[in-house]
Amino acid sequence: MQLRMTNQREIILKELRKSRQHLTADELYERVKKSMPRISLATVYRNLETLSAAGIITKLEISGRQKRFDWDVSQHDHIYCGQCNRVDNIDFDRELIGHSAIGSPIGYQVTGYRVEFVGICSSCKKKNEKTKEKNQER
Repeated sequence: MQLRMTNQREIILKELRKSRQHLTADELYERVKKSMPRISLATVYRNLETLSAAGIITKLEISGRQKRFDWDVSQHDHIYCGQCNRVDNIDFDRELIGHSAIGSPIGYQVTGYRVEFVGICSSCKKKNEKTKEKNQER
């Protein structure tokens, strides 16, 4: 598929890569509109879906949460904070659960898999510890 790289798409990609985070369309819209004030949220959504379908970015759909977009299309896994919904990359040895470990579900040919980790990020952990300390002081 030949994808025309419009000015809007270039700016969206630039902002996504510059952030080096896994942004939602809303978060990306807030960044993009600083350089393109007339762009709409719908345009950002539409372009993110197009870029994702073309394989230029990756769309993350983590456990029913708001979609996030990743500039890094290489195969890697993610961990998200169950408290603030932050998403980070996680180094995980995929050999530990290779296709042979999964077995063969009836009627399926396994062509890939996605591992999803959930935890509490360091920022939320610190906040929780401070809250716990304050509550113990009372």
